[in-house]
Amino acid sequence: MKDKSRVLLIGCVVLLWVSQASADDLVGVYRKAQAHDPAYRAAAYALRAAMERVPQARATLLPAVNLVSGNSKQTGLASFNDAANLDRHVNSWNWSLQITQPLWRAASWVSLNQAEQQELLARSQYQLAEQDLILRTTQSYMDVLVAREAARVALLQVSSVEQQLGLARRNFEVGTATVTDVYEAQARLDLSRAQAVAARSEVDNKDAELARMLGEPAQVLMRLGDNSRLPALQPENVQSWADSAREQSLQVRVAQTALEVAEHEITKNQAAHSPSLDLTAGYGRNFASGSISSPADISTRVRSSQVGLSLSVPIFSGGGIQSRVRESIALKDKAEEDLEAVRRQAVTQARQAFSGVVNGQAQVDALASAIFSSKSAVDANKIGYRIGTRINIDVLNAEQQLYAAQRDLHKARADTLMQSLRLKAANATLAETDLYAINNLLESAP
Repeated sequence: MKDKSRVLLIGCVVLLWVSQASADDLVGVYRKAQAHDPAYRAAAYALRAAMERVPQARATLLPAVNLVSGNSKQTGLASFNDAANLDRHVNSWNWSLQITQPLWRAASWVSLNQAEQQELLARSQYQLAEQDLILRTTQSYMDVLVAREAARVALLQVSSVEQQLGLARRNFEVGTATVTDVYEAQARLDLSRAQAVAARSEVDNKDAELARMLGEPAQVLMRLGDNSRLPALQPENVQSWADSAREQSLQVRVAQTALEVAEHEITKNQAAHSPSLDLTAGYGRNFASGSISSPADISTRVRSSQVGLSLSVPIFSGGGIQSRVRESIALKDKAEEDLEAVRRQAVTQARQAFSGVVNGQAQVDALASAIFSSKSAVDANKIGYRIGTRINIDVLNAEQQLYAAQRDLHKARADTLMQSLRLKAANATLAETDLYAINNLLESAP
């Protein structure tokens, strides 16, 4: 028996060491999300595609070189001076090299500036996707931790109620308690078991959400430490956060850049009325063995070159240009309203997040105090039940209050951390370093 116990103890130690060694922290989960989250990877490809718009727009201002060649053979019947038809065969080939250098194209220059703004817009959208990945990863990670903690507390409550039920039965058997105590404990045990099943189901749901982001199930996760302090707000003035969010939010930057793109669209459509001037040059050769319409087979070889200017002046296009200008003006006005809406939304999000952090910290402190008081209340009610000054339902209620406070404290800590990240996101200051700060609050799961 002693050897078996030693083997069991060693096995438990090894399993505990393996679970802690393989536990994922928040940064590790974030790295996996970067590699496997479809939404984030799609944003990266969107940025890569947008970066190609600048060279495409610049290409319309650079020389264009075209080489054109052809080789043909003509056959037919021809009659000359009412003579009999003759079979005619003529071979010919040609090639030419054409170079066009735009000298003045107003619309192309505007398109280049617009493409640069579109690239900036794509970069801002990619930064927004990075920020969103941090928030989604942390939220999913915290949801799993909260669900697992709730399931752990539910199991502890089941175990505690089972003990109380056993005590009630023994007291009933010896005549120091009524059958009502047994029924109350049994009812509370059934309820606790149902709550434990629901908590386990919630764990499965949150695990599935995290697995969808990572592309694989998450196994052991490090949990929030019970005694770790939440980071303080700097600055502590809500107006400072709101003012900064109105101008610095990534959503605001995206809307501002979209407005600039819309303004360039107006200029580009107006430039369609402007003339364009190109420098053209070409060189070519052609050969023909004769002509199918001539009885004499006289071959010709020609070399030619040309240099010139090509001027195009738009005069009338059916009113299409004016219509596109009016359309782009309306879209610019819409972009201005969208920008104002995003600014207001950023201020609202900053104020809500600030309030969430402040109130969350206060709630955490209150729940921590409530847990301390609830533990004392549970001990006092158990003693009172033994000496007859308390009834069984008092003990059960005190225990339920304790476990509810423990569950709520863990959720309040996770919610407060998320609100602090959302507050930084509203001010475009959210970064990976914030994940490292949260990592310092984590510890191995019990």
